[in-house]
Amino acid sequence: MPRLFASFLILFAVVSGPTGLAQSDPAPTAPPSRPGTVWEANLNGFEYEDYAPEVEALLTQFERALGQRLIPGEKGKVGLKVYTNSGPGLATPVPLVQAVIAALIDRGYTRENIFLVGLNPLRLRFTGYLPSLITGVTPFEGHPIYILESGQFYDPEWFYDSPLPSRFDPVFLNRQARDDPNARLEATRRSFLATPLFLEADFWINLPIYTDHPTLGVNGALANATLWNASNTARFFNNPANAPAAVAEMSAIPELRQTWLFTIASLQHYQFVGGPAFNSLYTVSDRKMWLSADPVALDTLMLERINFHRKQAGFPIVSEEIRTLEFAEVLKVGSSVDLPARLVHVDG
Repeated sequence: MPRLFASFLILFAVVSGPTGLAQSDPAPTAPPSRPGTVWEANLNGFEYEDYAPEVEALLTQFERALGQRLIPGEKGKVGLKVYTNSGPGLATPVPLVQAVIAALIDRGYTRENIFLVGLNPLRLRFTGYLPSLITGVTPFEGHPIYILESGQFYDPEWFYDSPLPSRFDPVFLNRQARDDPNARLEATRRSFLATPLFLEADFWINLPIYTDHPTLGVNGALANATLWNASNTARFFNNPANAPAAVAEMSAIPELRQTWLFTIASLQHYQFVGGPAFNSLYTVSDRKMWLSADPVALDTLMLERINFHRKQAGFPIVSEEIRTLEFAEVLKVGSSVDLPARLVHVDG
């Protein structure tokens, strides 16, 4: 294990209460074998009609590999984790999410039992996920949308513990600890997890958008499932070594992985320089879409594309000192080994 990683490796504390996940739940779980397949579909365009057949084809291939159809389980709900942090122009495409929803409804899930999870209410509204303040119209009528910054979807018994304190109070703070300095200090070390994804759903699907990132290297599948999926995580960006270790450790939390079934990533827009803030000068569009249960493989494939475009534009490649993917691989979250042989083309 690299020395740098060892110095930051924390035994993540996910404390489960009486509502912990049961091993006997009939809901599908991601294939335990790693490395996993990356299925790739070509898109004719970026409208719903373009996404729908390819999403169906990708899900069908995944079901065949899983040996199980994605029908409602004991909880009867599915969560969709979208990315809107970079604002309009660089958010999870609405037509993609609509196509995923349609495929899940075809498999027996009801509209009200397919919920969306996002971080910031303003960005969710600007990117089309929350109703327009002018028209009141939303493409996700009937779907619950959980806004993590509201603080309503964290539980004091489910958290990632880190010795790095916060510079501000976390979104969720145990009210009983407010008058106890020691308890308050302990609370600032914790990042609370979005519990609906692993306590209320049969499974959840990660729907990231890709950008480069100054401290993570790649802002994509791993980041959307971890730092953009919990409270009190801005503290990790103060030191270039903190955020990669936190992403790797959070992505290895067993309860989170148990219900994180796979990631679907559209390459409709991704950014290779200046991320995660959106800059249209450095965005690229490829008519491709990936699905995999291995987030390390997906982020590795995108890192190759980001570096290719950086070279073409005269920018240095992403620093090799950023070791997010290496740390996640050490913790067996996924693998970057033999990716060309694991890439399977699907025709919808």
